[in-house]
Amino acid sequence: MLSKINLRKTFLCTLLLLTIEVSLHAQSNSNHSTTETLNNTILKLDNEFWKSYNTCDMDTFKTFFIEDFEFYHDKGGLTSGLTQMMKMVETGLCGSENPRVRRAVVKGSVHVYPLHNYGAIITGEHLFYVTEKGKKERLTESAKFTHIWQYKNEQWKMTRALSYDHQPTL
Repeated sequence: MLSKINLRKTFLCTLLLLTIEVSLHAQSNSNHSTTETLNNTILKLDNEFWKSYNTCDMDTFKTFFIEDFEFYHDKGGLTSGLTQMMKMVETGLCGSENPRVRRAVVKGSVHVYPLHNYGAIITGEHLFYVTEKGKKERLTESAKFTHIWQYKNEQWKMTRALSYDHQPTL
């Protein structure tokens, strides 16, 4: 027969194990919920960002960046600052005489990762289509991207963007 002391120890150990189990389960659900919320937020922002890019909505486009934004492009090099980025997009991609470029994500390639005490990282692959005046849109290249999003003052802003491994499509 169990003594009162052993019975009490067994009861306390069982209680402790149940408490730990409930705590871990709650923490796991909380982390899952937080990760899911982060994914949804960043994917929504990513979609809105690319919509403004594809439609040359410059007023909306510029709202996604911090002032000292940096864009690293394997073919174009570094673009520093929001002013330079806006100038490059307005005169290049969205210039009236230039062909239009449309970006489309490769389904299933996008991943969002939390960035502790800062924000999030989104990575993936995308395709670029070009439409020249009087011609049909055509797929021209594929590339990879990485964007760093910062959460500060209750706002999400992109601080860094990398576009790399551009490859012509067949």
